Amino acid sequence: MNMKPNNPIFSDLSSYSPKTSISFYEEVFGWKYYHEYDYFTAYKENQEVVGLYETPDKFKQMRMPHFWMTYIQVNSVDKTVEQAQQLDGIIEMTDTISGYGKVALIRDPQGAGFTVYEGDALRSTRTNNEANTLIWNELHVSDINRILPFYQGIFEWDIKDNGYGGVEVYNNQQDHITDILEIPNDYKGKYEYWISSFGVDDLQGTKSKILSLGGSVIIDEGDRILVTDHSGEAFFYIAQV
Repeated sequence: MNMKPNNPIFSDLSSYSPKTSISFYEEVFGWKYYHEYDYFTAYKENQEVVGLYETPDKFKQMRMPHFWMTYIQVNSVDKTVEQAQQLDGIIEMTDTISGYGKVALIRDPQGAGFTVYEGDALRSTRTNNEANTLIWNELHVSDINRILPFYQGIFEWDIKDNGYGGVEVYNNQQDHITDILEIPNDYKGKYEYWISSFGVDDLQGTKSKILSLGGSVIIDEGDRILVTDHSGEAFFYIAQV
């Protein structure tokens, strides 16, 4: 068995209105979605990028918002779940999918949700700053110290202070794989969350396109912009590459 370095590898969107969401993202990024079973996969030409599925009825009844989910590959979902429970994480769901692998949806002690994946069917779609692809995933929290022991405990990540209110995260091969940023609630809202970033060639042009399709701008950071899609709920970064 090849040991995995516990990297973020993928993102998918939970949407109440898949057809509308697909139309939005195909227009913004030039992706083409293909439907298989109850799941949609977006491609840039022949390159897999992200996934999309319709929000399950039970989550609709709870009024859970549209959201982008970050996937982190692990060597053992069972071991990760066990460690997460010991470190005050919440296990929302575990599942074994024939021909695909094993997954678990976990919330950290402050409530940020992410999915861990065990298997080889889902390969990393993150690129090194390629336009119209997933280029980054990071965690925004209100209290870093409260969740660092959790993530270090379940993923064995190497944490380094970035000097401005956050940390850089390195895997066991010393690759910089994600950041955890401490952000006041009056800036980020009341929720804790993992957030996905997509590269674009024309940042301002893409922003204008998002606005024309019913999306909105949350904050413009200069070289990247936090936006929402047509739902007003699912947010993500667009970043200049």
